[in-house]
Amino acid sequence: STDFWGGTRVLVTGHTGFKGSRLVRVLQSLGPEVHGLALDPATSPALFDVASIGTSLASDARIDLRDPDGTLAAVRRAAPEVVIHLAAQPLVRESYRDPAGTFATNVAGTANLLSALRVDGGGGRLRAVVVVTSDKVYQPAPDGSGAQPAHREDARLGGHDPYSSSKAMVEEVVNNYRALPGIDEHLGWSVPMATARAGNVIGGGDWSQDRLVPDCIRAFEAGHAVTLRYPYAVRPWQHVLDPLVGYLLLAEDLATKPSGVAPAVNFGPSDGDDGLTVRDVATTVARLWGVDESFVREEPSASAQETAELRIDSALATASLGWRPLWPAAVALDRTVEWFRAYRDGADMAHLTDRQIAEHAGD
Repeated sequence: STDFWGGTRVLVTGHTGFKGSRLVRVLQSLGPEVHGLALDPATSPALFDVASIGTSLASDARIDLRDPDGTLAAVRRAAPEVVIHLAAQPLVRESYRDPAGTFATNVAGTANLLSALRVDGGGGRLRAVVVVTSDKVYQPAPDGSGAQPAHREDARLGGHDPYSSSKAMVEEVVNNYRALPGIDEHLGWSVPMATARAGNVIGGGDWSQDRLVPDCIRAFEAGHAVTLRYPYAVRPWQHVLDPLVGYLLLAEDLATKPSGVAPAVNFGPSDGDDGLTVRDVATTVARLWGVDESFVREEPSASAQETAELRIDSALATASLGWRPLWPAAVALDRTVEWFRAYRDGADMAHLTDRQIAEHAGD
């Protein structure tokens, strides 16, 4: 609510990324003072640039979370009351290319951020920390074991790729930092803190490599076919605005009633959308873009292992936060293609981004 967020000092890490840029823009309508901590945008073009996200920021620190001194200095400058931690190496295939870098950024980077908050504590202001992990933190079932039930928050954590494993480790980092006892010269430290586990997000302005929708848009725009590595893999697809709203509701709950908030919360699509395959999404994007299904091809064999089927249960978010996904997959894909088509046609992308946010909010 604007009553909570208005004037609140918020630190968003990863604010130059796809999700972080959208989050900054959503926060703009609620009235907080938003500070950013991130590397430069990882792609060119980037949503941060084309939608003029920087105009919404009170400060913009370009810091690598693997640098503890730089992280502490940025935290002290921001003096946040609420932290939403999105900064990460977010790509499964990139984690195979650079496992050490993935673990360093995701695990050590999170520990550096929480250590900086422990030392500084937002100048005594800190009220809530939301650490965004992933739906991929859950231990996957063996391939070929049949339809899998949706993961609840108490399911076993793990992963068989460096990205998924790193995010499961982040969950343990948060558990350990949630309530640290006093020892030696360090005072005891606790802060209302929770992890957020979202599904596969889609939306305009994501130009990441090795992500399905951006790969489709790049191929179709160039008049090429897209080749699917795992055409029948099932993923929890959702528009990026749905989990972002969930993160804000979770942060507000942590700050206002910390004793009653779950330590981890899933944010996934509605039940009717939780069985969509990679091929379902790609053929829908092709149709919306205006090309036929011959532009969607299948790779005979994929080299890197990925989970065949992944679903998450969002009942806790609905029961405890009153959250629910507002855009079904059909609408999410339509709005995503609308955004990329407008960008291709030279539209004002800050205006369109804000219009989609307002539409999602029902304004």
